[in-house]
Amino acid sequence: MSSTHFGYQTVDEGEKASRVRGVFDSVASRYDIMNDLMSMGMHRAWKAYTVAVANLKAGDYVLDIAGGTGDLARAFARKVGDRGMVVHTDINEAMLRQGRDRLLDEGLILPTGLCDAEALPFKSGSFDLVSVAFGLRNMTHKDKALAEMCRVLKPGGRLLVLEFSKVAAPLQKPYDWYSFKILPRIGQLIAGDAESYRYLAESIRMHPGQQELKALMKTAGFGHVDVHNLSAGVVALHAGIKC
Repeated sequence: MSSTHFGYQTVDEGEKASRVRGVFDSVASRYDIMNDLMSMGMHRAWKAYTVAVANLKAGDYVLDIAGGTGDLARAFARKVGDRGMVVHTDINEAMLRQGRDRLLDEGLILPTGLCDAEALPFKSGSFDLVSVAFGLRNMTHKDKALAEMCRVLKPGGRLLVLEFSKVAAPLQKPYDWYSFKILPRIGQLIAGDAESYRYLAESIRMHPGQQELKALMKTAGFGHVDVHNLSAGVVALHAGIKC
């Protein structure tokens, strides 16, 4: 069996999905508060910027992959209105349940379902926009997932990938110190789970950088890809247009 990485560990490909699932099962109930704490609230600005770049209009069809607790799905739904549709998906049931319940509490009823990004259960050319926020780095075959995202987009449709990336060189040492010394301690204190947040820090380092991901997206079928560095490259938004 082929191997892949789980953080800094090398594991069988078939094992990675279950181990990632275990991470998010563990943190699902505290996911939102941990996002606020570990990003010092900046994740809200990153997502707001993503919504602005999406530039959705009434009637658009949107697929939100790895949608988790529903931040982007909620914002997109307000943009597309009653004539449009936002499909809220995640591969992790615990995360999806958190998002579905939160959306229902706010009066939003969206199509919601378990979904593997490497084998999307949608017809080709179904969506105007596909988004994935902080989920691509956990996928075993990123090239396969990106090709599937391209497939389900309409010609000229757009993919938005919001993900941790390669921070600017002058900030590398303090960022590493925070990621490996402070973040696991916050995870232990708030979520009772240091190891899951240690994995998250490691997974960021193993994820392709800005130019590597841009190249992967172009290979997957996106003719034009813009890269927006946010917070000195701590996060990058890749915006691709399907050929």
